[in-house]
Amino acid sequence: MKTNMILPLTLLLVFLAKAQDPAPVRKVQVGEKPGVWLEVAGPSRRVLIDAEVVKREGELEEFLCRARTKEHESILKADIDARDAHKALLLAGVESGAPVQFAPVYKAATGGKVKVTVRLTGEDGKVSEVSARSWVKHRKTTKELDSDWVFAGSKILDDMNNPGRKLYLANDGDVICLSNFDTAMLDLPVASSKDNANLDFEAWTDRIPKLGTKVTVVLQVAK
Repeated sequence: MKTNMILPLTLLLVFLAKAQDPAPVRKVQVGEKPGVWLEVAGPSRRVLIDAEVVKREGELEEFLCRARTKEHESILKADIDARDAHKALLLAGVESGAPVQFAPVYKAATGGKVKVTVRLTGEDGKVSEVSARSWVKHRKTTKELDSDWVFAGSKILDDMNNPGRKLYLANDGDVICLSNFDTAMLDLPVASSKDNANLDFEAWTDRIPKLGTKVTVVLQVAK
């Protein structure tokens, strides 16, 4: 009698253990060039972007720019095609909206809210993630950035020099913006000046690792 009861109980315990196992994490490259990835773990999807610290001090217009564009105004750069990041965000379930409008009246950028974090590997080999907002300080209040970004989606125009070719305007640098640009892929849903004399944000130097540090920017739907 006892033997017959032990076997079903053992099978039940094995089944429950497997049900509680974390979903396997898969990482898939998006686009032809490495640098943008879709991380899938069960129903969870996150976008990963390989990046590098290029600015630790001073005023900011960008959090992340495309390499060889606006490094003097951005904390991070990424050697990517921003179209791949756009595609990955759609695959991650983020809804694209519309860039900021300045005329005839100001309308903030719209789109699905995106939580941005930065994944770092310490000297001890341990991996950690910090909020991207913690690296950005409001110049007037001296407080941490208190807004998530929205997926504005930039703009696509015809390339006048190459008939039939399209241009994704965020590739000019405006990948994750702190100042409002109507070419931004990710923008803040609040008014933020791009006038050099009135920039709203600056780098929180003490919280940002040294120049040249390799990091991973993580994008996911903000709850």
